[in-house]
Amino acid sequence: MDKPMGIMCAGFRTENVAKDEFHDWYDTEHIPERLGVKGFINAERWIGADDPHVAFATYDLETLDVLQSPSYLAFTGVNQSPWTKRVEHRLGKIGRFVGDQLVPGNVAAPANAGGLLFVAMNVVHEAEAELNEWYNTEHIPRLSAVPGCLCARRFRWEGGTHKYFAVYHLASPEICASTVWREAARSPWTEKITKHTSNLIRIAMRRYVRKA
Repeated sequence: MDKPMGIMCAGFRTENVAKDEFHDWYDTEHIPERLGVKGFINAERWIGADDPHVAFATYDLETLDVLQSPSYLAFTGVNQSPWTKRVEHRLGKIGRFVGDQLVPGNVAAPANAGGLLFVAMNVVHEAEAELNEWYNTEHIPRLSAVPGCLCARRFRWEGGTHKYFAVYHLASPEICASTVWREAARSPWTEKITKHTSNLIRIAMRRYVRKA
């Protein structure tokens, strides 16, 4: 059986680093390193819609195996560059989220999204099966049908800080703040299942565009 497509998401807070250095490092070293590794499909950057100190990056992967490849390990961990070490020392960590794609399958991010919603959570073991059923049969289909939702995907991260997370690519970040979105996200089943979840992270973002 073929392995599922994977994703890596990384979130930071940038209050303590100069913005010009942070963006130069990300755009000219950090992302080019990763896109040079076979198995990285894309790399996208995002800034908090309500908080400009939130910075996020998403990387679609052919499989999670790429994160164990010699070419990736050559510039990560103890092999980080001095520039990476200097910048990352000043960053606040929101988290690093790595997972296999559960729904809809092996689908990469659309290229034309102006916004992103990232949601992560844990669930008690007794409600895990129902959470997956709710997510797959109600929640994802309902949110996918909202105008402006370009792609809705969910992932599982075994052994991570948050076992389940979802990534929604949107026409703009305002989509996930709209009345239509809120109504689609609300249901009796949603209210029931969310009582069994914890450690919720929900971040709405807009696409980062490098200044000329």
